Amino acid sequence: MNRISLLTLKLCVVMFAGLILTAQAQTTHYDLAKMLSQDQIVTVPSHETQVLNSTKEGAITTKGIIWLKGVSFKEGTIDIDLRGKNVFLQSFLGIAFHGIDTTTCDILYFRPFNFRHADTSRRKWSVAYMSLPDNDYAKLRKEHPLVYESSVNPVPEPDDWFHATIVIKNKRLSVYVNHSDKPSLEVILLNERTDGLFGLYSDGLTNDFADLTIKP
Repeated sequence: MNRISLLTLKLCVVMFAGLILTAQAQTTHYDLAKMLSQDQIVTVPSHETQVLNSTKEGAITTKGIIWLKGVSFKEGTIDIDLRGKNVFLQSFLGIAFHGIDTTTCDILYFRPFNFRHADTSRRKWSVAYMSLPDNDYAKLRKEHPLVYESSVNPVPEPDDWFHATIVIKNKRLSVYVNHSDKPSLEVILLNERTDGLFGLYSDGLTNDFADLTIKP
């Protein structure tokens, strides 16, 4: 190999390594347990937020909407592990984003008790999107049935940890479960905001969260 070719090869290697480092730098991992201990999560006593004794490092359990301090989300890819409970109408969990406060935000969430429900029609309500306050689930279900709700595929066990990849880009939201290459839900966002607060959403019983990463 001549000197010019060798220099070209070295330059390509350096540029490729730089691209990898840049991509890695753009992805942020959030240790939720550490953030909680360092008062980097907005909570109140009713949230019952605490570090979870789990094999998953950094896991927490909570309910309500808890915001991550200093995290403003526009668009990107969110990866997170979640675990709800197979208790009918008592376990709802996911993320809240583009938030102004807990009454004005968008929410993507799961209903684990519907994942494998005996009534197969209820399985179509396993993952849902809503935009508060104007477009809650009841309004969207009535006016746009099965547009903002769907079944999940592959189907997790209702009481087990599962992984969600949520891609939000150009007003479109896509949700992938357990690393599937096929989305379980795809919708167009209903809010007019381009950024806002980011947090975790949990309703009913306390639910569990871990391994949160955000890539802008």
